[in-house]
Amino acid sequence: MSIETQNRGPLDRDVMGYEDVPSPGGSPGQQEGLGIKGTAVRHLRVQQKTWEADGIASITLVDPDGAPLPQWLPGAHLSLHLPNGLTREYSLCSAPEDARSWTVAVLRTSDSRGGSKLIHEQLPVGALITVEGPRNNFELDEAERYVLVAGGIGITPIISMVRRLQAAGADWSLLYTGRSRSTMAFLAEIAALPQERVTIHAMDETNGDHADLAAAVGALPSEALVYACGPEALMQAVAHAMTDESRLRIERFKAPEILPQPDQSDTGFDVICESTGQRIPVAPDVSVLDALNEAGVDVPSSCAEGICGTCETRVIKGDVEHRDFLLTPAERTESKSMFVCVSRCRSRELILDL
Repeated sequence: MSIETQNRGPLDRDVMGYEDVPSPGGSPGQQEGLGIKGTAVRHLRVQQKTWEADGIASITLVDPDGAPLPQWLPGAHLSLHLPNGLTREYSLCSAPEDARSWTVAVLRTSDSRGGSKLIHEQLPVGALITVEGPRNNFELDEAERYVLVAGGIGITPIISMVRRLQAAGADWSLLYTGRSRSTMAFLAEIAALPQERVTIHAMDETNGDHADLAAAVGALPSEALVYACGPEALMQAVAHAMTDESRLRIERFKAPEILPQPDQSDTGFDVICESTGQRIPVAPDVSVLDALNEAGVDVPSSCAEGICGTCETRVIKGDVEHRDFLLTPAERTESKSMFVCVSRCRSRELILDL
């Protein structure tokens, strides 16, 4: 799943934190190396595939030797390295404290580039796949009140937040929208929650009318935060309905379409890999990621839109032109890392920690 974040601090890390380290015994399914941002890479087995709603299947992953898996924070996601060579990001939607398994839910999209189609149609129970993570760009900040908005498959990161907030006795509410109830996952679990906190909006039950976002997020107290995940049109509508967008935290499926800014001039430059000194030219119409891969420097990637975080690379030197949807303004100013799938460089040379 693609991701945009506007927050970095977790809620109650002592309770919700996780430690991503190998368990004693060195199981094949446990940490086999370090991947993006130092996260662990594991080989896990597909234990179960479950139909959750029309077009949505959940995949439960376990250590092949039964070793425990690390706990994680609500909002975390995994990178699945699929048998067809693709890497795809999916939000964890099982219980964070469950060390026996991890579960993600996948929507079979009509315009699939090969990820969701493979998972739905060709990935069998019992298969071993490489998994990287968990990583989290969508953590819960501390707040006195939480408003959660989920659209369709956007319920996947939100459902774990609901569980956490309900267990903690927090003040929360959920607006869950979808085309129809048959396409909306986890409705049975949500039906068991206090219904005064939950609003289900199925468009086929309202003559196609959209949910009343103004009522949900339009007039919130200053201590409230809004967490939203879903299609881009819904994310924009949530932002427009709020009086203070600084209290909005978003996870996206797809990068929004935006016009190039005046300072976004696509000029060529050279990338230098610090470890080898290899110099790689990047043409104006070629991404840094594509130039690196073509030169034999393998950088993991997934969304190619600057929203998932998979290709984040440490910057040693260079005037980076950040075009991602992940870094905060402060992080852009510090420019300690960049997302090479979309961001570029204004200086003639860019030295990366590769």
